Amino acid sequence: MNRILSIITILSLGAGLTPTSAQMPRRVQHPYGSQITRNYGQELPRGGIEAFATAAEAASALQAAHARNTTVDPAEEVAEQKAPKPKSGKISRAALKSGSTIAVKADDKSSSAQNGNHRYLTRLDDWAQNGKSFTTEFSVPFAWVNRQVLLHLGSASSSYKIRVNGREAALCNDGNQAAEYNITKLTRDGRNTIEVELTDNQELEQMEGWRSSRQPSLGQAWVMSQPTLRIRDVEVKTWMADSPDHSATAEVAIIVKSSALNPRSSRIHYALLSPSGEEVANGTRDITLEMRGEDTLRFVSRIPQSFLWSPRTPMFYTLRLRTQHEGRFMEYIDLGIGFRALNFDQGAMSLNGAPVTLKMCEIDPSADDRELLRLSSNGYNTFKLKAGIVRHGLYEFCDKMGFFVIAQAPIDTHLQGDDRTREGNISNDPYFRSEFIERAVNNYHHTKRHPSVIGFSMADHSANGINLYDTYLVLKSLDEIRPMIYLDAVGEWNSDKLVMEGGR
Repeated sequence: MNRILSIITILSLGAGLTPTSAQMPRRVQHPYGSQITRNYGQELPRGGIEAFATAAEAASALQAAHARNTTVDPAEEVAEQKAPKPKSGKISRAALKSGSTIAVKADDKSSSAQNGNHRYLTRLDDWAQNGKSFTTEFSVPFAWVNRQVLLHLGSASSSYKIRVNGREAALCNDGNQAAEYNITKLTRDGRNTIEVELTDNQELEQMEGWRSSRQPSLGQAWVMSQPTLRIRDVEVKTWMADSPDHSATAEVAIIVKSSALNPRSSRIHYALLSPSGEEVANGTRDITLEMRGEDTLRFVSRIPQSFLWSPRTPMFYTLRLRTQHEGRFMEYIDLGIGFRALNFDQGAMSLNGAPVTLKMCEIDPSADDRELLRLSSNGYNTFKLKAGIVRHGLYEFCDKMGFFVIAQAPIDTHLQGDDRTREGNISNDPYFRSEFIERAVNNYHHTKRHPSVIGFSMADHSANGINLYDTYLVLKSLDEIRPMIYLDAVGEWNSDKLVMEGGR
């Protein structure tokens, strides 16, 4: 039925008004029936995963993340914007109670937690720049033999190509979001070279109307080793149980992938630890995957109401995962998981069974922790991001502070105007359909596991049309609870209702 509505809407828009502003940028023309050169070489998008060689390393890394927090001094006030940055790692907020903790982003060059290497991971910090080309080297040690080598690139100032040891490995049309690449076949023992070449794509630049300049730059990057049969992703669902103690039930889905060219078997070990450190669930599952196969293992656990994530008590469980192959443990992964149950009734949100009033403020994706604290002290509890590259650590900070976030796909076509006919804004041009969907889907998978994320925005200021209609349908197939919104839908059907106070 929704697809029929899409067709009806497009037909009605086709008979609408022509553009009213002669100053709107001219559309970049493309041959009729042609297609954008698609991304290639990418792994499927996922939430954050870091594999370690020992259980102690995995546990220590998670502890280090908590160690980067600092206790708030309640006597200090939130600094004015003109004030210098806080000393001794302290950030304050008058509204916080004594003993609360907040995340402080350490300096990128000195933070061992952010830039330290370990047996299965090498961070790429030393890039040689030549115009729009960035080159660096890394080593493939003996410990990575018969394992997969994955390249992670957090962001780039434009679309880009990747070459490994001079051979083309991948093309990415969206530098705004993290992407991973399996470069195993292109690597060799010892020293290897990676080149990232930023590319100009005037067609795709029409989707990024927020950019005022494109100074060549790269975000955080690393190479990581995982076993051939590995844990690819983790997903979580939580719902309130029908019980007198108001507890919840959580389902944890462990997505396992094989890159082998023949059937491969391994054993997956899991354990779930409560915020108090008590082991509340554990088990093992044997799994056999066919050539390049993928499967999902699931388990459920009861979550007491006192341990649910909420703005007042942002609690985190620890999920411990191990992959074992032929008796040998191949990877250890520890994840912090915030369980919380969301429900939406006519757009009104309830959290863990209790109604919540959302007071929303739209923010720049580069907003720092101090800005978020300032807005929170002014009564805002929900931040809707604008389109753009999201600052590293922003979601983690909101998770730990108990803020709500509406994650934003990097799509803003406002420079094309609000004309919704076929020859108007590119949101109604099927030529760009795959790019709209891919950016929104990637945004969903990168942010889905953050307990602070309560909804997803498909685009900013991008008129409306077939590309956003289909994007909405795809996103709804991924998440049956959280709303998929588009604030500029202007009453059209491709935006869920979400009751919020405040606005842009």
